[in-house]
Amino acid sequence: MTFQSILFERAGDDIKKETLEPPAFFADLNLDQIIDAITAGKQEYDLKPFFYTSLPDIETIKYRQEIMQDLENQTLFEQIKSFAQKMRAMHRYLSLVDRLYYKYHKEGWFLEAVDLYGEALLCLAHDLSLVDLKSPGLIAFRAYIMDYTASAGFTALMAETKKLKADLSTVQYCLLIKGNCIKVRKYESEIDYSADVEETFEKFKQGAVKDYRAKLPTGLGMNHVEAGVLELVAQLYPDIFFNLNHYYLKNGPYLDETIDIFDREVQFYIAYLDYLAKFKRTGLEFCYPHMSHASKEVYNIEGFDLALAHKLMSQNLPVVCNDFYLKDKERILVVSGPNQGGKTTFARTFGQLHYLAGIGCPVPGREAQLFLCDRLFTHFEKEEDIKNLSGKLQDDLIRVYDILSQATSNSIIIMNEIFTSTTLKDAILLGKRIMNKISQLDLLCVCVTFLDELASLSEKTVSMVSTIVPENPALRAYKIVRRPADGLSYAISIAEKYRLTYECLKERITL
Repeated sequence: MTFQSILFERAGDDIKKETLEPPAFFADLNLDQIIDAITAGKQEYDLKPFFYTSLPDIETIKYRQEIMQDLENQTLFEQIKSFAQKMRAMHRYLSLVDRLYYKYHKEGWFLEAVDLYGEALLCLAHDLSLVDLKSPGLIAFRAYIMDYTASAGFTALMAETKKLKADLSTVQYCLLIKGNCIKVRKYESEIDYSADVEETFEKFKQGAVKDYRAKLPTGLGMNHVEAGVLELVAQLYPDIFFNLNHYYLKNGPYLDETIDIFDREVQFYIAYLDYLAKFKRTGLEFCYPHMSHASKEVYNIEGFDLALAHKLMSQNLPVVCNDFYLKDKERILVVSGPNQGGKTTFARTFGQLHYLAGIGCPVPGREAQLFLCDRLFTHFEKEEDIKNLSGKLQDDLIRVYDILSQATSNSIIIMNEIFTSTTLKDAILLGKRIMNKISQLDLLCVCVTFLDELASLSEKTVSMVSTIVPENPALRAYKIVRRPADGLSYAISIAEKYRLTYECLKERITL
């Protein structure tokens, strides 16, 4: 195959379809926190659009998965990172060239940038030639870089670069400084007396002494005196500096566009794998899910919320993993149980898994089969906006209506605690009507609710319940298990509202 992109298998799927703003559901699913953590420290690559852009087909997902699997070879991963570091330095040099003022100073840094560019490509081409690659994407890129580094244009550029650097290394000169006057002439094999001076004064040295030498600041800039000296040196070696100027003017567009795109796109994989490494070191597992756009039988074993896990790891707290599956005609997971028991986290996990899998990334869990949806919708509880004249219930109904009017049978909806602002009777009535509409659409859904009646509406609904520690009902186990609703969810909510829970009663009795 002809190499086009390390992210997109077919030409035309790439940069034109980048999404510059995060999808609407990112904040609800805490995906914004995850992507912020993944892309931290890599702002110059502008990686977020890659994570905001959903993939339209299974083939592109497999294309990325295979590349990601190749890059799990630690040797290859470090070689790609080494290439990226050199390219990063090269771009810093080019940025510096744009900011510098003096002619020969700009041309010198440009020469260094081209030299580093050549070194990066030749090293990567050599490294890739020794690796047994499996992914079509990296195999195609290897063929491209091999052809490119063997091309007449590249070899001529590198030969010219090496010769010019060798010529510049022969430049030697002397400075004659008297008062405010500096004269420059060629070096004429004058004797260097510094070694003799040090030897003469060595006998006066007694142990360690304080270094009184002033530490002058060293920077990449050049002041007017240094620039003036360099102008005089150029007059002493006119042929070499003429060639440097000609080299600078001729080779401005030396950077190959495909190589430059690869350098940016491969950071998608580097950033994600570096992020996962933190979790893997604690024993958490990740897998490459089997993706389908036809079968809605989905499952995940030992999955977890990446955003929450990142926070828990920073506090040295354990991460609780959960499983789920839907088979046959099952489409809707109805999650009930005590408050603060992990229900919302479970719903977020379901959404995170499907979204990250849908952009070709490995996901939390030991094994998974997931659905490639056309749209992902979320409805999470929001505070009432007193600026508009509608109540919270009306706002909820409008938001749900908008979702259901856009959703198709290939969509996924995640709803968290809807209709908490109305009476139990009305909440059940509205909840049943919405669940019936979702069932008619035959889409995948996770519904977190205190309404146990929704858990057994039809053969498409599956009840899952958050559990407590048997020895102490006040403690949450954060495990979500597949079993019939026990009817305690709403009761516990009422008990907490009126301070009649086990902990509250103990406190009141003690007082």
